Amino acid sequence: MTLTFREELKDLQAYKPGKPIDDVKKEYGIEKVVKLASNENPLGSSPKAIEAVKKAAENLAIYPDGNATMLKNALAKKTGLKTTQILPSSGSDEMIDIIAKTFINKNDEVIMADLTFPRYITTTKMMGGKPVIVPLKNWTYDLEGMKKAITDKTKLIWLCNPNNPTGTMFTEDELLDFLKSVPNNIVVVYDEAYNEYVTRKDYPKNSIKFLKDYSNLIILRTFSKIYGLAALRIGYALASEEIIHNMNKIRGPFNVNKLAQAAAIAALEDEDFIKKTYELNKQGKEYLYKEFKNLGLEYAPSETNHIFVNVKRDANEVFIELQKRGMIIRPIKDTWVRITIGTPEQNELLIKLLKEVI
Repeated sequence: MTLTFREELKDLQAYKPGKPIDDVKKEYGIEKVVKLASNENPLGSSPKAIEAVKKAAENLAIYPDGNATMLKNALAKKTGLKTTQILPSSGSDEMIDIIAKTFINKNDEVIMADLTFPRYITTTKMMGGKPVIVPLKNWTYDLEGMKKAITDKTKLIWLCNPNNPTGTMFTEDELLDFLKSVPNNIVVVYDEAYNEYVTRKDYPKNSIKFLKDYSNLIILRTFSKIYGLAALRIGYALASEEIIHNMNKIRGPFNVNKLAQAAAIAALEDEDFIKKTYELNKQGKEYLYKEFKNLGLEYAPSETNHIFVNVKRDANEVFIELQKRGMIIRPIKDTWVRITIGTPEQNELLIKLLKEVI
C-alpha cells in the first residue's frame, strides 16, 4: 500500500522565497551581500516596534491573545471600522488561504491576472477551484478583461493594487467601475499591500469607504512592507461583519503571535518612520528610473517599493551573475526582473553591478 495525496496537490509547486543572504555568502564565499529581492524595508523596523517586541518577549510562556483584542482596537481607530470588521492574520499569505477555505468550492471559477502575487493561484488550486487567467495589459491589470471573464460559475476575483511583481496600479475610478459591474454574490478580494508607497493622486487611497456599498468586498493589508515587520508575519483583512464572522471560523487559534501583535500596535503609532520610508522610497525610485534610462533598460512605472525592469538578458543569468557579486534580485519572466528599491548606497551599488553584468 502506498500513500495517496489529494489530487489538488498534483500540479502545485512549493513557494520559492527570495534567496537568503547567508545562503549566498556560503555559496560564493563572499562577506557582504545586499538583498533587493523581497521588497523588504531597507530602513528595517520602527524603533517603537522593536522596543515593543523586547517588552513582549519578557514572558513567552503565555499564549497570545487569540482574539488580538488590542490590535483590533488599534486598527479600528485607524480605519474607522468596527472591530467585528477586522481580522488579523499571520501575514497576507495566511489570510489568502483563509479566504480560499471560506469561499472556494471544487470547480468554482476564480478570476486572477497572469502575472501577480503567486499565492492567489496556489490557494485557488488547493481548494479545487478553476483559475480563470486574464493577462495583464502593459503590465497592468486588465479590469475590462476581467469583467468579460465573469460567468455564472465565478465565485471570487483576486485583485492586487498596486500589483506585485510589476508595481503598476489602476485608479480609484477604475476600481469603482469594476465593483459596480461585479454581481454581489461574487467575492472581490482587493489586496493593497503596497498602498502606503503610492505617489499618484488617482489611486484609491481610501478604499475602506467602498465597504459600505459593497458587501462582497474584502480588503487586505500587511505590516510586512512599509512597516518593516516581515519577519513577524502579520497582516489583516477588512470586510463586512458577516464575512469576518465566517472567516474567523476558519482561522487557527492563536494565529498571530504575541510579538507580532505588540509590534504592529507600536508600528501604527510611528508615523515619522512611515514618512521617512515613503520619502526614501520615492527618491530611490527616481534615481533608479534615471539610471535605467541611461542603461537603455525598459521598466514598468511603479507605485510600490520595487521596480519591474527588462535587463535584456535571461533573467536567471543576470540573477546568478549579480549574486556572485553580492547582490540578490528576483528573476520573474524571460528578461524581466523585480528589484527592490533600497537605500541610496544599495541603489548605487546595484547600478554599478548591473553595468558590469549587462
